[in-house]
Amino acid sequence: MNQFKGSIVAIVTPFRNGTVDEERLRELVEFQISGGTDAIVPCGTTGESSTLDYEEHDRVIEIVIQQVNKRVPVIAGTGSNSTAEAIEMSLHAKKLGADGCLLVTPYYNKPTQEGLFRHYMAIADAVPLPQILYNVPGRTGVNMLPETVARLAEHANIVAIKEATGSLQQASEVLDLCGDKIDVLSGDDFITFPMMACGAKGVISVTANIMPAEIAALVDAFSAGDLEKARLLHLKTLKINNAMFIESNPVPVKTALGLMGKCSDEVRLPLAPMSEANKAKLAGIMKEYGLI
Repeated sequence: MNQFKGSIVAIVTPFRNGTVDEERLRELVEFQISGGTDAIVPCGTTGESSTLDYEEHDRVIEIVIQQVNKRVPVIAGTGSNSTAEAIEMSLHAKKLGADGCLLVTPYYNKPTQEGLFRHYMAIADAVPLPQILYNVPGRTGVNMLPETVARLAEHANIVAIKEATGSLQQASEVLDLCGDKIDVLSGDDFITFPMMACGAKGVISVTANIMPAEIAALVDAFSAGDLEKARLLHLKTLKINNAMFIESNPVPVKTALGLMGKCSDEVRLPLAPMSEANKAKLAGIMKEYGLI
């Protein structure tokens, strides 16, 4: 029903000496496309959107759109805890040529379910682009309930939800209440397989930054009906998926990309570089996977 399915990467924003490393970002886009990634999300949580200024935010989206050059959909992260700001950023992403936008629930304000409903309806009414809701209570302090998602699913511009509660029960309730009105995407790499078993259409992935081919293979195997292959890939990727969260995302995935020589492991304050102990642990796991 919509184009946002399969293995979708929440791409990191590489920095060099405090500024966006445009050349490395373009190289990371190529790495994703050659690995079989189905769509790319610039400026999501993994892209450190919360510490990019407006110019950088637009520039990162623009670079990704240019580099992708219509080969796969580009879904711009344009969520905000200010509805007016989310509308403005989403309209700007549309102007740049984005195929859709990913909208995180407002963080810190703690809106009620009615507040969430009105927030998303206002964006959907104002922005003529396909929109993906993004529910990640562990980061935002607010959980958008399945009933609210079902109300929003009636809007033609709201086409999917990135469900990152980590709860198969909540994901199942969303799938049950919404039917085929919107697609559900896993927001957590470690439960992509069970979520697809419940009816999810893919994942918006962190791990795909370092293992695009493996994450695409898992999702493709499931979609093709090869459940045994998908199940084995699910178990095979479990350890690396968990390693991506030994410290706050995107610190581990950027450290991993640094170890692979794909970009600097630089993050922006208030994120700090990974502790040496965790870095050694991560490197050990990456060696097991043949990544380094």
